Amino acid sequence: MTALAEAPIAPALGLHDNLSNEEYHSDKTSLSSSGARKLLPPSCPAKFRYEQDHPQPASKTFDYGNAAHKMVLGNGPDLEVVPGPRWDTGKAKAHIAEIRERGGIPLKDHEMQMVKDMAAAIRRHPLAATLLDPAYGAPEQSGFWIDGPSGIRRRVRFDWLSSIHSSRLIIPDYKTAADASNQAMEKEIEKRGYNCQAAWYEEAAQALDLGGPETELLLIVQEKKPPYLVNVIGIDFMSREIGRGKNRVAIETFADCMATGNWPGYGDEPNYLSLPGYAENRDKEIYL
Repeated sequence: MTALAEAPIAPALGLHDNLSNEEYHSDKTSLSSSGARKLLPPSCPAKFRYEQDHPQPASKTFDYGNAAHKMVLGNGPDLEVVPGPRWDTGKAKAHIAEIRERGGIPLKDHEMQMVKDMAAAIRRHPLAATLLDPAYGAPEQSGFWIDGPSGIRRRVRFDWLSSIHSSRLIIPDYKTAADASNQAMEKEIEKRGYNCQAAWYEEAAQALDLGGPETELLLIVQEKKPPYLVNVIGIDFMSREIGRGKNRVAIETFADCMATGNWPGYGDEPNYLSLPGYAENRDKEIYL
């Protein structure tokens, strides 16, 4: 059997309410928001392609966030407590391996209690609870559409999608953080490209006929330590427009790489670099 025959069939265009996380991520013919950010500096297409071909295995690093997503949104891997204070015994290691083998997340007793308490804190927050009300929405819905200017397939996986669609559609996106304060999250928006994500999800909603031009993504950010504070964050217009511009560069880069089969790294010629602006301004006054 050829590699082409073995390749998974790409999901159909449109909205899917029952597509698994594995099926969503297995589509290498389409570009996601996180993939678009990986195509841009300080990353590069070569890193993007490598991570597509070598997905990261499950690890403790991502367990808390994924477990909180499951508890808060009601969809995701099974959560299972591995009893006992020590996980370095043969029995515990075998139990953990078995849970991960079937796609679950192993947790200690206090970790399970933590994610339960986080979900309870979300339900006590008036706005977050309203945005994630199970009576008026559903989690983990995937969409695929064709990008007009480039012709490539784009995709999105909404954490939560309201069942009440209008031009003022609000798209909540749940995230966990060590610090959810406004000051910390301004830095996180830049560091993690959440402005790009906001622009991507808003365009997705419009392309999939879920909402109009007034569609907006709101981040629901929750701290991972008691009292599990919640901050609902919108991203301002200019930041989203910058994100939209960066997304367009990433889309055109993806289209070119797909057409040529070339996924470049940092270049084949020397890259001539200057000092960071602050260092140049400091040192030229002293040494020149």
